[in-house]
Amino acid sequence: MHAPSVTLPSTGPLAARHIAFDDIDRAVWDRLLAVTHTATPFSRWTFHRAWWDAYGSTAHDEYLVVSAPDNADIRAIVPLMHRHEVEPEDAPTATVLRAHSPICQPVPGEALAVMFGASYHADYATVLAADRDLEPTASATARALADASTRSDGDQPWDVVDLRRLREVDPALAALESGFRSIGEADGWRVTREQEDVCPVVTVRTADWDEYLATLDKTARHEIRRKIRRAESVGELTIEIGPPTDEAIEDFIRLHTLRFGDHGLFPDNEGGARSLRFIRRLAELERSELDGGVMHVARVRCGGRLIYVVVAFDDGSTCFMYNGGMDPAAKDASPGVTGAALYIQNRIEAGRRRFDFLRGQERYKYEWGAVDEPIFRLLVQRGAP
Repeated sequence: MHAPSVTLPSTGPLAARHIAFDDIDRAVWDRLLAVTHTATPFSRWTFHRAWWDAYGSTAHDEYLVVSAPDNADIRAIVPLMHRHEVEPEDAPTATVLRAHSPICQPVPGEALAVMFGASYHADYATVLAADRDLEPTASATARALADASTRSDGDQPWDVVDLRRLREVDPALAALESGFRSIGEADGWRVTREQEDVCPVVTVRTADWDEYLATLDKTARHEIRRKIRRAESVGELTIEIGPPTDEAIEDFIRLHTLRFGDHGLFPDNEGGARSLRFIRRLAELERSELDGGVMHVARVRCGGRLIYVVVAFDDGSTCFMYNGGMDPAAKDASPGVTGAALYIQNRIEAGRRRFDFLRGQERYKYEWGAVDEPIFRLLVQRGAP
């Protein structure tokens, strides 16, 4: 996922038009996804479809399709939505686990904001386009948002464009920043680029498990080996990695809830109900994909007892560790460390070399040798001095 950015000649001027997510041709989405070299599983049509099916009441879609003025061939999709920065239903339906302390400048809660579609529950976001089309696409996006006839919410214009989850290696970040600055200068837009968060990522440079362990901190390496040996004394360790079947997803939900309770993704409120709808719908869509999907579920057992489950996206080179659960009653088998160890070892042997723990600086991620990779926010404020 870290292919170097290649600078290609920009194409000619492009124009953007608003479109509902439901009206985007699936074949067009997949074609553009295939040429977006920094795309992640969060840019797949399945992720956006599942998000709107679960969380559609919380935002309004405002996707853009971009093409040459004299050509109907779509060259880019800019996945956008709008909502107020804080809606009245946010607090009583919030889930705690993916809430991170903001390190960006605050925006008033009543501000009407244009955001990346599905970005509240995605760890990465981007524009779907070939590199050579990014600059004209960014300019077309800024022009569409600057158009006085474009309204985000009835007669109310947007207050901010708040685009998050942009990776430092993504050329869309620089293209959008440049487009907003050049188009918005005449209208007094203030454009701020700031780091939003980090995603700790493990990069493995060997196919040998022991060689990988040797690269870790001595204390972490000792603890991993000690806990695996202790778990093996409890019972035989096995791992099963397969598609996100109904059974596998329910195992994940059950162990996640055992571990986190109401502090997890599935509290006993409407937010928890939406989380359930989302993960079940995403699993259904992914396992129905013609390419087999990129979502899988790993289940680790100790002596036949299920102790650890992780839901991940595997694109063939990177494993994106989306979320997991474990049985707290199996503490004698150290399910968190043991489960993660079996998963990482299995995927290393399958040829994977990157393990992305996604947003958040939880300590356990660094015990596996993770290094922070920043993600950024572009904030555009209309009419700011």
